[in-house]
Amino acid sequence: MNKNTLLIFILGFVFIGISYFLGVEIFKNNTQTKPGTEKLQVVASFYPLYYFASQIAGDKADVTNITPAGAEPHDYEPSTQDIGRIEKSSILIINGGQLEAWGDKIKEDLQSKNIEVVTATEGLVTQEFEEEELIKDPHVWLDPVLAKKEVEKIAQAFIKVDPVNKTFYESNEINLENKLGSLDKSFKEGLRDCQQKNIVTSHAAFRYIASRYGLIQISISGLSPDQEPSPKQLAEVTRFARTNNVKYIFFETLISPKLSETIAKEIGAKTLVFNPLEGLTKDDEAVGKDYLSVQQENLASLRVALECK
Repeated sequence: MNKNTLLIFILGFVFIGISYFLGVEIFKNNTQTKPGTEKLQVVASFYPLYYFASQIAGDKADVTNITPAGAEPHDYEPSTQDIGRIEKSSILIINGGQLEAWGDKIKEDLQSKNIEVVTATEGLVTQEFEEEELIKDPHVWLDPVLAKKEVEKIAQAFIKVDPVNKTFYESNEINLENKLGSLDKSFKEGLRDCQQKNIVTSHAAFRYIASRYGLIQISISGLSPDQEPSPKQLAEVTRFARTNNVKYIFFETLISPKLSETIAKEIGAKTLVFNPLEGLTKDDEAVGKDYLSVQQENLASLRVALECK
């Protein structure tokens, strides 16, 4: 083999090697997702968590609420389509505290998958409510102070999964926590000077917010609105409302107001909405209501019912 032939052979070998290397790099660049270039897929189990996550996500993530508008999250079961969406997500946010009947099972099923699961009430002090057994009260999100802690957990999950956008998520977290702080201040000031402290509610969703602002909750149903009260329980609630001169019985938008209306009629009281924010109705969505605006409506209802100055 002469020198020219050898040189051509070597150059050809080098060219093939370089072409292979470049081809591999191009393939890698085309198939790997670069951090920050695609939106995260985030799934929330029901409305308040969806709202908190959306406020933190901004335009960096697509957030889905799997509980449909008008549905009640206590007894909602994810569809096959919902499960598929969860399995394709980067973050799943559930409330915990026995709100979602399916929550614990799906957490076990997702352990082998690369999905960050946030249990928003984890680490928060949850009060226990005695019915037939001692169980946790999951309705943490209604208390603006505890809601801020849930927001912090959700923001931490976004930062863990997408650290490139850490500053963006932290800024949105601070903004939302400031709004919740202002909401807390509004409740404190609005309920400071009231004639009444007792609230009679459809179901036992308001213990945390009542405790925060010095109110006493008496509920018609249990922790879940589908827990029907016995005739004895109805009689006790009616007696309490009459004895304590309760002038308004609260009802909710996602469940039948029948029991509240029955007690109100029995004692000559009126009814008002106290929204547990377990979901929005389609009408609520159509007019642009959100967590903060509904909480302001709740405050207005409380001020009327409690005869606040």
